[in-house]
Amino acid sequence: MNKEYIDKIIKEGEGISTEFKSAEKGLPKSLFETICAFLNRNGGAILLGVADDKTVIGIDPLKVESYSKDIANSSNNPNKLFPSFLINCEVVSYEEKILLYIHVPVSSQVHRCDNKIFDRAVDGDYIVKSDEQIKNIYTRKNFCYSEGTIYPYLKEKHFEAGIVERVRSMIKIQRPKHPWNHLSDRDFLISSGLYRTDFATNQEGFTLAALLLFGKEEVIQSAVPHYKIDALLRRNDIERYDDRENIRCNLINAYDILMNFIAKHLPDKFYLDGVQRISLRDTIFREIITNFLIHREYTNASLATLIIYKDRVEVRNANKPHSYGPLYPGRFEPFPKNPNIAKMFVQIGLAEELGTGIRKVFQYIKPYSNCDNLEFMEQDLFTVRVPLEGYNTTKFESSNDGLNDGLNDGLNDGLNDRQVQVLEIIRKNPGIQIKTLKEKTNIPVDTLDRYIKLFVSKGLVGRRGSKKTGGYFTF
Repeated sequence: MNKEYIDKIIKEGEGISTEFKSAEKGLPKSLFETICAFLNRNGGAILLGVADDKTVIGIDPLKVESYSKDIANSSNNPNKLFPSFLINCEVVSYEEKILLYIHVPVSSQVHRCDNKIFDRAVDGDYIVKSDEQIKNIYTRKNFCYSEGTIYPYLKEKHFEAGIVERVRSMIKIQRPKHPWNHLSDRDFLISSGLYRTDFATNQEGFTLAALLLFGKEEVIQSAVPHYKIDALLRRNDIERYDDRENIRCNLINAYDILMNFIAKHLPDKFYLDGVQRISLRDTIFREIITNFLIHREYTNASLATLIIYKDRVEVRNANKPHSYGPLYPGRFEPFPKNPNIAKMFVQIGLAEELGTGIRKVFQYIKPYSNCDNLEFMEQDLFTVRVPLEGYNTTKFESSNDGLNDGLNDGLNDGLNDRQVQVLEIIRKNPGIQIKTLKEKTNIPVDTLDRYIKLFVSKGLVGRRGSKKTGGYFTF
């Protein structure tokens, strides 16, 4: 960070995208309110060690490291900032004093600080309370795709050697008459939306989507340090794992690694679709893995996992939900989360058009698992649960009955979608405790406490057992 840039920020003063905080006696209590407001509005810059009147006070050099750690840890704590969004600081020497510079990008999600939504206006942060204001923020975010973030210094030399050529070959095989086949590499990247110009700022360059699809591992880690995918086998050692793939490479290679992991640990079945033999395993998990990769919210630091258990496969990834609740074929409106990444996977033949993949999984799950109790749950963490051969179907079916009853009863009792989801989880996990409920839902404890009190008042839920070992049950 050069002195001229800091000079410019201080000279212009506080505004809709600039905030000064003194931080003499510790991190300001309002710091994360400002971070939340910036994430929800246009992003911005925060200078710690500068007063509101532009006076450069500086920060105690002995506190710089602890401040930086506290900011990083708190930004990754969903109880403080939800959804969490990893924020890093840069130490700046300015006029013989130490400052902390915090860059906050605009987020594609709506964030809460201490369970309150903040927005930015002029040079202040304010709590968003009315339904109309909250709706306006969500509407604004619907037009913001984080995959389109421009990295002006990202060049083709930062892509993995041969990856663009490999992808173009796959497109030629799948779609011999595709107009992209006759373009130069540069024009191909522009036409596919991976190199773009922002006409609001006149900034141009490769996007986050290009980096994730084609980037070298070390370049991706430099730009998106929280990016990784954990694939785990937990058949015998359920506390740790029996086998693991820790994936940090680009999405094209990640797809291959995940499919190989599935093939290594899951059986396939002989199956005829008409007169043609197909691989049920590959058909089902191709759709699930591509969905996993192309719909993830990559600015969210939540860990993406694929875990194989004895009786099921669970897949989880950070999500920018368009709705909340279970998804069923024909009963949801498909919505692109990363349209350019999705488009590339469709063109190379690894994904179906929007919405058709889930239908295919539901079509083939019964022949593969002898059970059709499949779950696609859209929430802040998108979750897929695939039953495997030998699953305790009686128990699962009773859980589904509980889900349906819970949905019907919940809706009739005036519960919102999130409350119905929590009620469903309690039905499926008798004796569940608040701590476990928080881990499963990623909902703050204070909010869960309010939900529980509501359920108790309606006669839907009760508590049994001692304070330490007891838990909640549905009636």
